[in-house]
Amino acid sequence: MQLKHRQHGEEQPYWPLGPFKVRLPFVHYRWEMAEMIQGLIMFVVSLAMIPLLEQYLGLPYDIALAFVVVCGIGFMLPALLGVPMVPGWITPAVPVVLVFLGDFEPGDEAIQALFALQFLVFLIFFFLGVTGLGRKLVHLVPNSLQAGIIIGAGIAAITGEIQQGGRLAETPVSLIAGMLIAIFMLFSVAFKRWVADHLVVRRIANYGMVPGMVVAILIAWAIGEYPRPSIEWGVTQPNFSDMWAYLPFSVGFPGIDVFMLALPTAVIAYVIAFGDIVVGRTLMSRVDHIRTDEKIDYSTDRIHHVTAIRNGIHAFFAPYPGLAGPIWTAVTATMAERYKNGRNAMESIYSGGGTFWITGFIALFTLPLVSMFQPVLPIALSLTLLLTGYICLMVGIEQTKNTAERGVAGTMAVVLAVYGAGWGLAAGVVLYVLVQKQNMFGREPRSDSDLERHDNH
Repeated sequence: MQLKHRQHGEEQPYWPLGPFKVRLPFVHYRWEMAEMIQGLIMFVVSLAMIPLLEQYLGLPYDIALAFVVVCGIGFMLPALLGVPMVPGWITPAVPVVLVFLGDFEPGDEAIQALFALQFLVFLIFFFLGVTGLGRKLVHLVPNSLQAGIIIGAGIAAITGEIQQGGRLAETPVSLIAGMLIAIFMLFSVAFKRWVADHLVVRRIANYGMVPGMVVAILIAWAIGEYPRPSIEWGVTQPNFSDMWAYLPFSVGFPGIDVFMLALPTAVIAYVIAFGDIVVGRTLMSRVDHIRTDEKIDYSTDRIHHVTAIRNGIHAFFAPYPGLAGPIWTAVTATMAERYKNGRNAMESIYSGGGTFWITGFIALFTLPLVSMFQPVLPIALSLTLLLTGYICLMVGIEQTKNTAERGVAGTMAVVLAVYGAGWGLAAGVVLYVLVQKQNMFGREPRSDSDLERHDNH
Protein backbone atom coordinates (compact mmCIF):
# COMPACT_ATOMS: atom_id res chain seq x y z
CA MET A 1 0.00 0.00 0.00
CA GLN A 2 1.06 3.59 -0.64
CA LEU A 3 -0.56 7.03 -0.45
CA LYS A 4 0.19 8.12 -4.03
CA HIS A 5 -0.61 5.89 -7.02
CA ARG A 6 0.60 5.83 -10.61
CA GLN A 7 -1.73 6.03 -13.58
CA HIS A 8 -1.07 3.49 -16.33
CA GLY A 9 1.84 4.56 -18.55
CA GLU A 10 2.96 7.40 -16.30
CA GLU A 11 6.06 7.87 -14.16
CA GLN A 12 5.98 6.77 -10.52
CA PRO A 13 4.83 9.68 -8.24
CA TYR A 14 7.58 11.76 -6.62
CA TRP A 15 8.40 15.05 -4.93
CA PRO A 16 10.68 17.22 -7.13
CA LEU A 17 13.89 18.43 -5.47
CA GLY A 18 16.21 20.16 -7.94
CA PRO A 19 17.71 17.47 -10.19
CA PHE A 20 16.31 14.73 -7.92
CA LYS A 21 12.94 12.98 -7.63
CA VAL A 22 12.26 12.06 -4.02
CA ARG A 23 10.31 8.84 -3.34
CA LEU A 24 9.48 7.40 0.08
CA PRO A 25 8.20 3.92 0.94
CA PHE A 26 4.47 3.74 1.73
CA VAL A 27 4.07 7.26 0.30
CA HIS A 28 5.29 6.94 -3.30
CA TYR A 29 5.72 3.16 -3.61
CA ARG A 30 4.62 0.00 -1.86
CA TRP A 31 6.72 -2.32 0.28
CA GLU A 32 7.83 -5.41 -1.68
CA MET A 33 8.00 -8.61 0.40
CA ALA A 34 10.26 -10.48 -2.05
CA GLU A 35 12.87 -7.69 -2.01
CA MET A 36 12.60 -7.47 1.78
CA ILE A 37 13.50 -11.15 2.15
CA GLN A 38 16.34 -10.74 -0.35
CA GLY A 39 17.62 -7.75 1.63
CA LEU A 40 17.65 -9.74 4.88
CA ILE A 41 20.07 -12.20 3.26
CA MET A 42 21.94 -10.21 0.63
CA PHE A 43 22.95 -7.47 3.09
CA VAL A 44 25.68 -9.91 4.07
CA VAL A 45 27.61 -8.76 0.97
CA SER A 46 28.00 -5.29 2.48
CA LEU A 47 29.49 -6.92 5.58
CA ALA A 48 32.08 -8.60 3.35
CA MET A 49 33.93 -5.27 3.19
CA ILE A 50 34.82 -5.56 6.91
CA PRO A 51 37.84 -7.91 6.43
CA LEU A 52 39.25 -5.53 3.79
CA LEU A 53 38.80 -2.53 6.09
CA GLU A 54 40.59 -4.41 8.87
CA GLN A 55 43.44 -5.61 6.65
CA TYR A 56 44.14 -2.57 4.48
CA LEU A 57 43.13 0.36 6.73
CA GLY A 58 43.94 -1.25 10.08
CA LEU A 59 40.46 -0.67 11.52
CA PRO A 60 39.14 -2.61 14.54
CA TYR A 61 36.02 -4.69 13.85
CA ASP A 62 33.56 -2.32 15.58
CA ILE A 63 34.95 0.70 13.70
CA ALA A 64 34.77 -1.22 10.40
CA LEU A 65 31.13 -2.04 11.16
CA ALA A 66 30.46 1.69 11.66
CA PHE A 67 32.00 2.33 8.21
CA VAL A 68 29.62 -0.28 6.76
CA VAL A 69 26.65 1.53 8.35
CA VAL A 70 27.73 4.76 6.59
CA CYS A 71 27.84 2.75 3.37
CA GLY A 72 24.32 1.47 4.12
CA ILE A 73 23.05 5.05 4.33
CA GLY A 74 24.56 5.70 0.90
CA PHE A 75 22.92 2.55 -0.51
CA MET A 76 19.47 3.97 0.32
CA LEU A 77 20.04 7.28 -1.51
CA PRO A 78 19.54 6.25 -5.19
CA ALA A 79 15.97 4.94 -4.75
CA LEU A 80 15.23 7.93 -2.49
CA LEU A 81 16.51 10.46 -5.06
CA GLY A 82 15.17 8.94 -8.29
CA VAL A 83 17.65 6.39 -9.63
CA PRO A 84 15.97 3.12 -10.74
CA MET A 85 18.97 0.81 -10.22
CA VAL A 86 20.05 -1.06 -7.07
CA PRO A 87 23.39 0.55 -6.09
CA GLY A 88 26.53 -1.22 -4.98
CA TRP A 89 30.29 -0.86 -5.06
CA ILE A 90 32.43 -0.36 -8.16
CA THR A 91 32.92 -4.08 -7.74
CA PRO A 92 35.36 -4.94 -10.59
CA ALA A 93 37.57 -2.06 -9.43
CA VAL A 94 38.08 -3.55 -5.95
CA PRO A 95 41.22 -5.56 -6.94
CA VAL A 96 42.74 -2.42 -8.52
CA VAL A 97 42.00 -0.36 -5.38
CA LEU A 98 43.58 -3.01 -3.16
CA VAL A 99 46.77 -2.99 -5.26
CA PHE A 100 46.89 0.80 -4.82
CA LEU A 101 46.37 0.54 -1.04
CA GLY A 102 49.04 -2.17 -0.80
CA ASP A 103 51.69 0.52 -1.29
CA PHE A 104 50.65 2.26 1.94
CA GLU A 105 51.06 1.22 5.57
CA PRO A 106 47.74 0.20 7.18
CA GLY A 107 46.58 2.97 9.48
CA ASP A 108 46.85 6.73 8.99
CA GLU A 109 48.82 6.45 5.74
CA ALA A 110 46.35 4.07 4.06
CA ILE A 111 43.34 6.08 5.26
CA GLN A 112 44.82 9.25 3.74
CA ALA A 113 45.51 7.42 0.46
CA LEU A 114 41.97 6.04 0.28
CA PHE A 115 40.54 9.49 1.06
CA ALA A 116 42.54 10.92 -1.86
CA LEU A 117 41.29 8.21 -4.19
CA GLN A 118 37.65 8.45 -3.18
CA PHE A 119 37.66 12.26 -3.22
CA LEU A 120 38.98 12.18 -6.79
CA VAL A 121 36.24 9.71 -7.76
CA PHE A 122 33.73 12.13 -6.20
CA LEU A 123 35.14 15.02 -8.25
CA ILE A 124 34.99 13.04 -11.51
CA PHE A 125 31.36 12.04 -11.01
CA PHE A 126 30.41 15.54 -9.82
CA PHE A 127 32.06 17.32 -12.75
CA LEU A 128 30.64 14.97 -15.39
CA GLY A 129 27.18 15.15 -13.81
CA VAL A 130 27.02 18.94 -13.46
CA THR A 131 28.37 19.61 -16.96
CA GLY A 132 26.25 16.87 -18.56
CA LEU A 133 29.34 15.33 -20.12
CA GLY A 134 28.54 12.00 -18.44
CA ARG A 135 25.24 11.84 -20.34
CA LYS A 136 27.01 12.65 -23.60
CA LEU A 137 29.70 10.03 -23.01
CA VAL A 138 27.07 7.28 -22.87
CA HIS A 139 25.83 8.27 -26.33
CA LEU A 140 29.15 9.29 -27.93
CA VAL A 141 31.34 6.33 -26.99
CA PRO A 142 31.17 3.72 -29.80
CA ASN A 143 29.41 0.40 -29.18
CA SER A 144 32.65 -1.54 -29.42
CA LEU A 145 34.34 0.53 -26.68
CA GLN A 146 31.28 0.32 -24.42
CA ALA A 147 31.22 -3.44 -24.92
CA GLY A 148 34.97 -3.73 -24.34
CA ILE A 149 34.70 -1.91 -21.01
CA ILE A 150 31.81 -4.14 -19.89
CA ILE A 151 33.37 -7.42 -21.03
CA GLY A 152 36.78 -6.47 -19.61
CA ALA A 153 35.27 -5.69 -16.21
CA GLY A 154 33.49 -9.05 -16.34
CA ILE A 155 36.68 -10.95 -17.17
CA ALA A 156 38.56 -9.16 -14.36
CA ALA A 157 35.83 -9.99 -11.83
CA ILE A 158 35.75 -13.69 -12.77
CA THR A 159 39.51 -14.25 -13.09
CA GLY A 160 40.09 -12.67 -9.69
CA GLU A 161 37.97 -15.43 -8.15
CA ILE A 162 39.03 -18.47 -10.20
CA GLN A 163 42.79 -17.88 -10.44
CA GLN A 164 45.21 -19.89 -8.34
CA GLY A 165 44.94 -18.75 -4.73
CA GLY A 166 41.49 -17.23 -5.31
CA ARG A 167 38.45 -18.02 -3.19
CA LEU A 168 37.11 -20.56 -5.70
CA ALA A 169 40.28 -22.64 -5.36
CA GLU A 170 40.04 -22.51 -1.56
CA THR A 171 36.32 -23.38 -1.27
CA PRO A 172 35.33 -24.89 -4.63
CA VAL A 173 32.33 -27.05 -3.70
CA SER A 174 30.17 -24.39 -2.03
CA LEU A 175 30.98 -21.63 -4.52
CA ILE A 176 30.49 -23.75 -7.65
CA ALA A 177 27.17 -25.12 -6.35
CA GLY A 178 25.90 -21.68 -5.38
CA MET A 179 27.02 -20.13 -8.67
CA LEU A 180 25.41 -22.82 -10.84
CA ILE A 181 22.10 -22.57 -8.98
CA ALA A 182 22.09 -18.75 -9.20
CA ILE A 183 22.85 -18.75 -12.94
CA PHE A 184 20.24 -21.45 -13.62
CA MET A 185 17.53 -19.58 -11.75
CA LEU A 186 18.37 -16.19 -13.24
CA PHE A 187 19.08 -17.01 -16.86
CA SER A 188 17.99 -20.57 -17.80
CA VAL A 189 15.38 -20.87 -20.56
CA ALA A 190 14.18 -24.16 -19.04
CA PHE A 191 13.74 -22.54 -15.61
CA LYS A 192 11.70 -19.71 -17.16
CA ARG A 193 9.33 -22.35 -18.57
CA TRP A 194 8.99 -23.87 -15.11
CA VAL A 195 8.23 -20.39 -13.72
CA ALA A 196 5.46 -19.96 -16.28
CA ASP A 197 3.92 -23.36 -15.52
CA HIS A 198 4.30 -23.77 -11.73
CA LEU A 199 3.25 -21.38 -8.97
CA VAL A 200 5.74 -22.74 -6.41
CA VAL A 201 8.66 -22.31 -8.81
CA ARG A 202 7.46 -18.79 -9.60
CA ARG A 203 7.55 -17.88 -5.91
CA ILE A 204 11.07 -19.28 -5.53
CA ALA A 205 12.19 -17.31 -8.59
CA ASN A 206 11.08 -14.09 -6.88
CA TYR A 207 14.13 -14.31 -4.62
CA GLY A 208 16.72 -14.10 -7.40
CA MET A 209 20.22 -15.10 -6.31
CA VAL A 210 19.19 -15.75 -2.68
CA PRO A 211 18.61 -19.53 -3.17
CA GLY A 212 22.10 -19.87 -4.67
CA MET A 213 23.59 -17.94 -1.75
CA VAL A 214 21.71 -20.04 0.81
CA VAL A 215 22.73 -23.34 -0.83
CA ALA A 216 26.38 -22.25 -0.98
CA ILE A 217 26.34 -21.29 2.72
CA LEU A 218 24.63 -24.52 3.82
CA ILE A 219 27.09 -26.66 1.83
CA ALA A 220 30.04 -24.69 3.22
CA TRP A 221 28.86 -25.37 6.77
CA ALA A 222 28.00 -29.01 6.05
CA ILE A 223 31.37 -30.01 4.56
CA GLY A 224 33.50 -27.67 6.70
CA GLU A 225 34.68 -25.24 4.02
CA TYR A 226 33.69 -22.50 6.46
CA PRO A 227 33.15 -22.71 10.26
CA ARG A 228 29.62 -22.85 11.63
CA PRO A 229 28.37 -19.64 13.26
CA SER A 230 27.99 -18.81 16.93
CA ILE A 231 24.72 -16.87 16.91
CA GLU A 232 24.41 -13.95 19.32
CA TRP A 233 21.26 -12.05 20.26
CA GLY A 234 20.61 -8.36 20.54
CA VAL A 235 21.60 -5.30 18.52
CA THR A 236 24.96 -4.73 16.85
CA GLN A 237 27.27 -2.09 18.35
CA PRO A 238 29.02 -0.08 15.62
CA ASN A 239 31.58 2.12 17.37
CA PHE A 240 30.57 5.58 16.19
CA SER A 241 32.13 7.31 19.21
CA ASP A 242 35.70 6.23 18.35
CA MET A 243 35.16 6.34 14.59
CA TRP A 244 36.41 9.96 14.38
CA ALA A 245 39.95 8.85 15.19
CA TYR A 246 40.08 6.92 11.90
CA LEU A 247 38.78 9.70 9.64
CA PRO A 248 40.86 12.24 7.66
CA PHE A 249 39.83 15.02 10.11
CA SER A 250 41.94 13.18 12.74
CA VAL A 251 44.63 11.33 10.77
CA GLY A 252 45.24 14.34 8.51
CA PHE A 253 44.53 15.05 4.87
CA PRO A 254 46.96 13.77 2.22
CA GLY A 255 49.44 15.88 0.32
CA ILE A 256 49.28 16.62 -3.40
CA ASP A 257 51.74 13.78 -4.07
CA VAL A 258 49.24 11.22 -2.74
CA PHE A 259 46.48 12.71 -4.92
CA MET A 260 48.77 12.35 -7.95
CA LEU A 261 49.46 8.71 -7.05
CA ALA A 262 45.72 8.08 -6.68
CA LEU A 263 44.68 9.77 -9.95
CA PRO A 264 45.28 6.81 -12.33
CA THR A 265 43.31 4.47 -10.05
CA ALA A 266 40.48 7.03 -9.82
CA VAL A 267 40.28 7.26 -13.62
CA ILE A 268 40.29 3.46 -13.89
CA ALA A 269 37.49 3.28 -11.30
CA TYR A 270 35.39 5.75 -13.28
CA VAL A 271 36.01 3.91 -16.55
CA ILE A 272 34.71 0.72 -14.90
CA ALA A 273 31.79 2.61 -13.31
CA PHE A 274 31.00 4.05 -16.74
CA GLY A 275 30.69 0.47 -17.95
CA ASP A 276 28.34 -0.19 -15.01
CA ILE A 277 26.18 2.76 -16.09
CA VAL A 278 26.00 1.30 -19.60
CA VAL A 279 25.06 -2.11 -18.14
CA GLY A 280 22.33 -0.51 -16.04
CA ARG A 281 21.02 1.44 -19.01
CA THR A 282 20.87 -1.76 -21.03
CA LEU A 283 19.11 -3.70 -18.25
CA MET A 284 16.51 -0.93 -17.84
CA SER A 285 15.88 -0.62 -21.58
CA ARG A 286 15.30 -4.39 -21.79
CA VAL A 287 12.42 -4.23 -19.30
CA ASP A 288 11.05 -0.74 -19.98
CA HIS A 289 9.30 -1.73 -23.20
CA ILE A 290 7.78 -4.81 -21.52
CA ARG A 291 6.24 -2.85 -18.65
CA THR A 292 4.15 -0.30 -20.52
CA ASP A 293 2.36 0.61 -17.26
CA GLU A 294 5.39 2.56 -15.92
CA LYS A 295 7.63 5.12 -17.58
CA ILE A 296 11.20 4.77 -16.23
CA ASP A 297 13.20 8.00 -16.10
CA TYR A 298 16.77 6.80 -16.54
CA SER A 299 18.76 10.03 -16.14
CA THR A 300 22.50 9.59 -16.57
CA ASP A 301 23.06 13.03 -15.02
CA ARG A 302 21.10 12.05 -11.91
CA ILE A 303 23.09 8.82 -11.61
CA HIS A 304 26.30 10.89 -11.67
CA HIS A 305 24.91 13.34 -9.07
CA VAL A 306 23.85 10.62 -6.63
CA THR A 307 27.04 8.58 -7.09
CA ALA A 308 29.10 11.73 -6.51
CA ILE A 309 27.21 12.44 -3.26
CA ARG A 310 27.81 8.89 -2.04
CA ASN A 311 31.54 8.99 -2.81
CA GLY A 312 31.81 12.40 -1.13
CA ILE A 313 30.16 11.07 2.05
CA HIS A 314 32.50 8.08 2.03
CA ALA A 315 35.64 10.13 1.44
CA PHE A 316 35.10 12.25 4.54
CA PHE A 317 33.21 9.89 6.85
CA ALA A 318 34.10 6.31 5.83
CA PRO A 319 36.83 5.86 3.16
CA TYR A 320 35.87 2.61 1.44
CA PRO A 321 37.87 0.15 -0.70
CA GLY A 322 34.72 -0.77 -2.63
CA LEU A 323 34.10 2.89 -3.54
CA ALA A 324 30.48 3.85 -4.33
CA GLY A 325 29.25 2.51 -7.65
CA PRO A 326 26.07 3.19 -9.62
CA ILE A 327 24.82 -0.40 -9.73
CA TRP A 328 24.93 -3.77 -7.99
CA THR A 329 24.71 -5.64 -11.26
CA ALA A 330 23.63 -9.05 -9.97
CA VAL A 331 20.77 -7.71 -7.80
CA THR A 332 19.64 -5.17 -10.40
CA ALA A 333 19.44 -7.96 -12.99
CA THR A 334 17.48 -10.11 -10.52
CA MET A 335 15.10 -7.25 -9.79
CA ALA A 336 14.66 -6.50 -13.50
CA GLU A 337 13.74 -10.12 -14.20
CA ARG A 338 11.03 -10.03 -11.51
CA TYR A 339 9.87 -6.60 -12.68
CA LYS A 340 9.10 -8.13 -16.09
CA ASN A 341 6.33 -10.21 -14.51
CA GLY A 342 4.01 -7.22 -14.18
CA ARG A 343 2.64 -4.77 -11.67
CA ASN A 344 1.33 -7.45 -9.32
CA ALA A 345 4.83 -8.93 -9.04
CA MET A 346 6.56 -5.56 -8.48
CA GLU A 347 4.53 -2.37 -8.33
CA SER A 348 7.37 -0.11 -9.50
CA ILE A 349 11.06 -0.38 -10.36
CA TYR A 350 11.63 1.99 -7.41
CA SER A 351 9.63 -0.12 -4.96
CA GLY A 352 11.99 -3.04 -5.57
CA GLY A 353 15.25 -1.11 -5.12
CA GLY A 354 13.92 1.01 -2.26
CA THR A 355 12.63 -1.94 -0.24
CA PHE A 356 15.82 -3.93 -0.78
CA TRP A 357 18.31 -1.48 0.72
CA ILE A 358 16.08 -0.09 3.48
CA THR A 359 15.75 -3.69 4.67
CA GLY A 360 19.50 -4.22 4.24
CA PHE A 361 20.23 -1.15 6.37
CA ILE A 362 17.95 -2.34 9.18
CA ALA A 363 19.60 -5.79 9.01
CA LEU A 364 23.01 -4.24 9.79
CA PHE A 365 21.77 -3.64 13.35
CA THR A 366 20.27 -7.14 13.78
CA LEU A 367 22.92 -9.06 15.73
CA PRO A 368 21.52 -12.59 15.14
CA LEU A 369 21.74 -12.08 11.37
CA VAL A 370 25.16 -10.40 11.47
CA SER A 371 26.66 -13.06 13.77
CA MET A 372 25.12 -15.90 11.72
CA PHE A 373 26.62 -14.71 8.44
CA GLN A 374 29.95 -13.45 9.78
CA PRO A 375 31.91 -16.72 9.11
CA VAL A 376 30.71 -16.92 5.48
CA LEU A 377 31.33 -13.33 4.36
CA PRO A 378 33.77 -14.44 1.60
CA ILE A 379 31.01 -16.54 -0.04
CA ALA A 380 28.79 -13.49 -0.41
CA LEU A 381 31.61 -11.45 -1.93
CA SER A 382 32.67 -14.23 -4.32
CA LEU A 383 29.18 -14.99 -5.61
CA THR A 384 28.61 -11.28 -6.22
CA LEU A 385 31.86 -10.98 -8.20
CA LEU A 386 31.20 -14.14 -10.23
CA LEU A 387 27.61 -13.16 -11.08
CA THR A 388 28.71 -9.62 -11.89
CA GLY A 389 31.28 -11.06 -14.29
CA TYR A 390 28.73 -13.35 -15.96
CA ILE A 391 26.22 -10.54 -16.44
CA CYS A 392 28.90 -8.19 -17.77
CA LEU A 393 29.92 -10.78 -20.37
CA MET A 394 26.29 -11.38 -21.35
CA VAL A 395 25.40 -7.70 -21.69
CA GLY A 396 28.72 -6.72 -23.29
CA ILE A 397 28.49 -9.31 -26.05
CA GLU A 398 24.88 -8.30 -26.68
CA GLN A 399 26.06 -4.70 -27.11
CA THR A 400 28.09 -5.51 -30.27
CA LYS A 401 26.35 -5.53 -33.65
CA ASN A 402 28.89 -6.98 -36.10
CA THR A 403 32.19 -8.86 -36.33
CA ALA A 404 34.31 -5.68 -36.42
CA GLU A 405 32.77 -4.46 -33.16
CA ARG A 406 33.16 -7.88 -31.56
CA GLY A 407 36.85 -8.07 -32.51
CA VAL A 408 37.63 -4.60 -31.13
CA ALA A 409 35.57 -5.19 -27.97
CA GLY A 410 37.05 -8.62 -27.27
CA THR A 411 40.67 -7.54 -27.69
CA MET A 412 40.11 -4.38 -25.64
CA ALA A 413 38.45 -6.45 -22.90
CA VAL A 414 41.40 -8.83 -22.58
CA VAL A 415 43.92 -5.96 -22.41
CA LEU A 416 41.75 -4.19 -19.82
CA ALA A 417 41.46 -7.29 -17.66
CA VAL A 418 45.19 -8.09 -17.81
CA TYR A 419 46.84 -4.65 -17.82
CA GLY A 420 44.16 -2.38 -16.32
CA ALA A 421 41.53 0.01 -17.57
CA GLY A 422 43.96 2.66 -18.82
CA TRP A 423 45.77 0.35 -21.23
CA GLY A 424 42.50 -1.34 -22.17
CA LEU A 425 40.90 1.95 -23.12
CA ALA A 426 43.97 2.97 -25.13
CA ALA A 427 43.95 -0.36 -26.99
CA GLY A 428 40.23 0.00 -27.72
CA VAL A 429 40.60 3.51 -29.16
CA VAL A 430 43.52 2.49 -31.40
CA LEU A 431 41.68 -0.60 -32.67
CA TYR A 432 38.50 1.39 -33.24
CA VAL A 433 40.38 3.90 -35.42
CA LEU A 434 42.23 1.18 -37.35
CA VAL A 435 39.36 -1.29 -37.81
CA GLN A 436 36.01 0.50 -37.63
CA LYS A 437 36.42 4.08 -38.81
CA GLN A 438 35.21 4.53 -42.35
CA ASN A 439 36.70 8.02 -42.60
CA MET A 440 40.12 8.06 -40.92
CA PHE A 441 40.44 11.86 -40.68
CA GLY A 442 36.86 13.13 -40.59
CA ARG A 443 33.41 12.55 -39.16
CA GLU A 444 31.81 9.18 -39.57
CA PRO A 445 28.93 8.84 -42.04
CA ARG A 446 25.80 8.03 -40.02
CA SER A 447 24.06 4.79 -40.87
CA ASP A 448 20.30 4.37 -40.88
CA SER A 449 20.51 2.38 -37.65
CA ASP A 450 22.52 5.17 -36.00
CA LEU A 451 19.93 7.76 -37.06
CA GLU A 452 17.12 5.57 -35.80
CA ARG A 453 18.90 5.02 -32.47
CA HIS A 454 19.48 8.79 -32.13
CA ASP A 455 15.83 9.58 -32.84
CA ASN A 456 14.70 7.09 -30.19
CA HIS A 457 16.76 8.93 -27.59
